[in-house]
Amino acid sequence: MALSWALRLPHWRLCPSGAHLSSLPGQDHSLLTEKKTAAKWKEKKKARQGCSLPGSSWEERLANAVTPLWRLPYQEQLQVKYQSQRKILQTLASRLEKLGIDAQKPDGLCCPLQPVVPSPIINGYRNKSTFSVNRGPDGNPKTVGLYVGTGRARNIVCVKANHMENIPPEHKQVAECYEEFIRHSSLDPCILFHEGGHWRELVVRTTRHGHTMAIITFHPQELGQEALATQKALLKEFFMCGPGTICALTSLYFQESTRTRCSHEESPFQLLHGEPHIFEEVLGLKFRISPDAFFQVNTGAAEVLYQVVGELSQAGGDTILLDICCGTGTIGLSLAHQVSKIIGIEVVVKAIEDARWNAAFNGISNCEFHSGKAETVLPQLLSSWEDAQPLVAVVNPSRAGLRERICCLFSS
Repeated sequence: MALSWALRLPHWRLCPSGAHLSSLPGQDHSLLTEKKTAAKWKEKKKARQGCSLPGSSWEERLANAVTPLWRLPYQEQLQVKYQSQRKILQTLASRLEKLGIDAQKPDGLCCPLQPVVPSPIINGYRNKSTFSVNRGPDGNPKTVGLYVGTGRARNIVCVKANHMENIPPEHKQVAECYEEFIRHSSLDPCILFHEGGHWRELVVRTTRHGHTMAIITFHPQELGQEALATQKALLKEFFMCGPGTICALTSLYFQESTRTRCSHEESPFQLLHGEPHIFEEVLGLKFRISPDAFFQVNTGAAEVLYQVVGELSQAGGDTILLDICCGTGTIGLSLAHQVSKIIGIEVVVKAIEDARWNAAFNGISNCEFHSGKAETVLPQLLSSWEDAQPLVAVVNPSRAGLRERICCLFSS
C-alpha cells in the first residue's frame, strides 16, 4: 500500500503525494521494482539468494515469492521501499528532462518524497486472501495455497500458506477446511480450463468485527443444474454442519466461472449461507462490503493512509474531492467532513452500491458515486466543470494501473 506521486496544476491537485505507507513486511511488489537501489539491501539479497535454490524449503520459497523482504527488520524494509521510490522519481525526472521538461528539484527528484509511514499492524493484517488450487509439493492436485513458480515456466507448485506471517489464522483455517472438502469430493480440481475439473480458487475476507466471508470459485464444465445443485448443497453442509463449522462463516458464496476472473454481472455470486455482506469500521465510519468490492487489505494501515491523504490534499471547505477507483467509498467518505463534495468513480457495480449504502448509513449527503470505467466517466464529468472550482483528485487504481488518458486529462 503506497502513496506515490503528485501533480500540481492551476485549480487541480492530483493526490496522493510523495508520502507512502507500508502495509506489510515486504509484500508491496509495486515498490520493489528498483530494490537494488539500497546498498545494504544488495548485500542482504546476495545472502538470501540461496533460498530460491532447490535445497530451500517450500515455505522459504513461498515467503520469498510473496513477501520478498521478510528476512529484513521492518524498519529496514521501509528504508528499502523509500530508496525504491526515490530511484523511480529520479528516473522520471531524468526522462522528463530528455523531453525538454525541467522537472528536477534540487535533490534530483521531480516532486517531494516524504518518509514512509509505518503500518500499525505488520503481522496477520490481511483482511483478504486469495488461495489457489493446484499440485502441491507432494504432487497432490487438490492442494490449497499460494503459488511458487509461474505458468509461463510451467513450474507452478501450490504451497500451503500456514507459515505466512501476513495472513491471519482465520484465513488459514478456511483454506485448510476447503482443502479437506475438495479432497473428499468426487470432482477433480480445475487446474487448466481445457483439461476439465471443477474446484478452483478460494477467497477469504474478514473484518475486525469478527465477520468471515468465504467465496469459492467453481468451473461448471458440462455439469447440469441438478449436479451443480448437489455440489452447492454438499459445500453448504460441510461448512454449516460438518468439519467446516469451525470457521464460523458469516457468509458463504459460490461463483460458477468459466474465466480467470468474473464480475458479479458476468457470473453472479450465489449466497449459499449467511449474510450478503460483511461490515467494517474505518475512522468511526461503518462500511458494507460485497464479495467483489475493493477494500484496503490492511484496515489499520488504511486508517493511517486516509489521514495522510487528508493532510497532503490540503483540501478546504470549498474543494471538490474526486475519488477515482473509489471501491466502497472509504477514502472519499472518510474525508467528506473537510470538503464541500465527494465524487466517486468505480467500475465494480456492487462496490458502487456499497458506497451509496455506506454514505446513507453514515449520514453523509455531500457525495455522489458513478459506476463505470474512469476513462469513460471522468471526461464526461470534467467537460462541464468550471475551471475556478478547486478540485483534488485521489487516485487508487487496481493492479492494471491508471490509463494514460486519465493522466492527460489533468495535464491538459
